[in-house]
Amino acid sequence: MRVTTALNRMLAIAGATVARIVFTPQGIVIGLRRRAKKLQCPACGLRTRAAYDRSVRRWRHLDLGASRLWLEAEVRRLHCRRCDRVLTEEVPWARPGARHTRDVEDLVAWCAKRMDKTTVARLLRVSWEAVARIVTRVVAEAIDDYRLDELYRIGVDEISYRSEHRYLTVVADHDRGGAVVWAAEGKDAATLGSFFAELGEERTSILQAVTLDMGAAYIKAVEDAKRLLGLRATVAFDPFHVVRLANEAVDKARRWAWNEARRSGDAGARWVKRARWALVKDPGRLSTSQRLTLEELRKTGSVLYRAWQLKEGLREVYRMAVFGVAASQQFLDRWLAWACRSRIPSFVRLSKTIRKHRKGILAAIELGLSNSKLEGLNSKIRLINHRGYGHHSAKALIAMIYLCCGGITVELPTGR
Repeated sequence: MRVTTALNRMLAIAGATVARIVFTPQGIVIGLRRRAKKLQCPACGLRTRAAYDRSVRRWRHLDLGASRLWLEAEVRRLHCRRCDRVLTEEVPWARPGARHTRDVEDLVAWCAKRMDKTTVARLLRVSWEAVARIVTRVVAEAIDDYRLDELYRIGVDEISYRSEHRYLTVVADHDRGGAVVWAAEGKDAATLGSFFAELGEERTSILQAVTLDMGAAYIKAVEDAKRLLGLRATVAFDPFHVVRLANEAVDKARRWAWNEARRSGDAGARWVKRARWALVKDPGRLSTSQRLTLEELRKTGSVLYRAWQLKEGLREVYRMAVFGVAASQQFLDRWLAWACRSRIPSFVRLSKTIRKHRKGILAAIELGLSNSKLEGLNSKIRLINHRGYGHHSAKALIAMIYLCCGGITVELPTGR
């Protein structure tokens, strides 16, 4: 059997046959002969035999044993009369603009989904920059506009990906297991507004629910979408962020009480400072010493014990959901009156915030929605960022997010 015949069967290059083999100090170069005689415009599909010019290019292919392997073929350009441009024809074994074959790029993307880019670069003998470019190309081809179809319940959250307050806005689909459907740099109203603009009026109008934190920027973007794009979705505020506001109010109350005790020369000021974790921790996970701290606060009638009761009372609003939304609504109204009369500054301010967003808080209870899936996504995105030892741009990190969290399936060359 001839060597070219053997390599034709081994490599099975689509649209070409092996014409020659050259052994070089850097590796093996396999020359290909194209089967197609006519050129096809990659933009409009026009076919012609007239070539504008020709050149020879190489693409890195999967290694052959311990040797690097390149495919070499003639690439033609054509002047498309319909597009009135000079364009380069596409080859079936590589993506447009790539210097690696599809098999290599799919293998790189599959590995990048599971390990850091430095390890991928060393394993497959490609540069770190090439790994980043390959991931971007694979994601750009795999992700399409259809991912934004049939969105009914979405969650929106931001994540810090770099120091100096650099953020990404991430949108996930509650009905697809929290898969990321959109991500962009920034966390202001314009960033989320660009998502609704890309979604379009028709797809925006079928949205049924949007879960958010209580940040003003995202609320403004949703209000603008209601006014401009006909958004009719119910806005639900994430319970996790509501309870976090209560924990922050407890901590502010503790600092306030500590400062008051210090100004009055109370010897128990340092003891108040040490009560922090007993006040903000889940009661079911308190240690013995923390339980004793809470009991001491109760016996002494401390304002901190009332702050702790208020925090747990707000959590109870969500537990009352088992008895129906009406029970949660009634309990929330009582809690608002209690917090407003508490004379604890941080909880008085919190009651005003909760009252302002009362409708969205109750909507989250009624729909049974939260951003818990997005919080899990945030942990995964941080892991992706740390695993890559940081990314040189937001675009590179977003490509990795789509690859790992967007439901993209990369098929290995060995599985075809």
